[in-house]
Amino acid sequence: MSRRLPVPEPIARLPWKVLFLVVAIATFGQVVLYSAAGGSLKPWAFSQGLRFYVFFVGAIVLSYVPTRWWRDMALPAYAVITLALVAVELIGAVRGGSQRWLDLGFIRLQPSEFMKPCIVLACARFYDMLPPGETRRFSAIWPAALLIGIPGAIVMKQPDLGTALMICAGGATVMFLAGIPLRLFVGGALAAAVAIPLAINYALHDYQKNRILIFLDPESDPLGTGYHISQSKIAIGSGGITGKGFLQGTQSHLDYLPEGQTDFVFATMAEEWGLIGGCLLILAFLLVIRWGINVGQAASTRFERLTAAGLATTIFFYVAINLMMVMGLAPVVGIPLPLVSFGSSAQMTVLLCLGILMSIDRQNRRSARW
Repeated sequence: MSRRLPVPEPIARLPWKVLFLVVAIATFGQVVLYSAAGGSLKPWAFSQGLRFYVFFVGAIVLSYVPTRWWRDMALPAYAVITLALVAVELIGAVRGGSQRWLDLGFIRLQPSEFMKPCIVLACARFYDMLPPGETRRFSAIWPAALLIGIPGAIVMKQPDLGTALMICAGGATVMFLAGIPLRLFVGGALAAAVAIPLAINYALHDYQKNRILIFLDPESDPLGTGYHISQSKIAIGSGGITGKGFLQGTQSHLDYLPEGQTDFVFATMAEEWGLIGGCLLILAFLLVIRWGINVGQAASTRFERLTAAGLATTIFFYVAINLMMVMGLAPVVGIPLPLVSFGSSAQMTVLLCLGILMSIDRQNRRSARW
């Protein structure tokens, strides 16, 4: 009679199915980066894998943090990150024409990435403190709007349109889930529609304005601003149902597809793995997001419910905006595909969200046991 190896209960209670799914997505991403480099681990696949496993271990460590700590640290962390965003404006490092980083010597930080999960925590904490009967009053709207608007405006000035949209979307999601009347969101959407022409003419930088105009008419400048979208569509379409095969892509290998390892990595993948590979990747992301929403539904406190749903939606926005971007269904706003695109920022943010979700899931299991 065989005996199972004893596994410590804290380790056994981790959501291993989700963790294996996340590892599978990241590993597939490293395979795509290996191919994008022409069959080489450098310069992308090796460093991407190394960073992933460091952040992955960090997410598991975060899962042991009690949820009350997240609740107590939400607003102080928001204040610290907002001050860091202000510091970026004053002394931040400039890369690629954008001022988004704090250079600390041994590491270069992008505070706006930390704001994506932090805005969810801060808004969830605000509505957790608010009596339920006050949710439909004006006093439940303007403080949350300030919490969202201040970092959103600072990030927009850096300029970083994609991150600003992610911050606003994450905070607005928590407001909606907290019970803010739907008519206010409809009114806000109408006001935004009226303000878009003004923003295009007066608030956006020239390159951001061109991206929106090219989105409306990609063929107007196929060799200039519209080149990214046109080549991305060609790469995705040429993959067909089953793809051209591993290491057989031409758009990325012949440098027709710009940023094929970062923002447009899905096009690189779809060319070689086809519609089947793309659908399986999207399905894997949806399963992770569904797990996050289920964690929120099982939570026992309002803060935990709003936080879990908000973080799961943040991951959804990452995936949805990137896919719409590379397919020409949305303007190019610089949102990478998490766990697949080369780069540490999105990878770190998504695994931070995963760590907090696992912390809430652990609390749910403990409450159910009691």
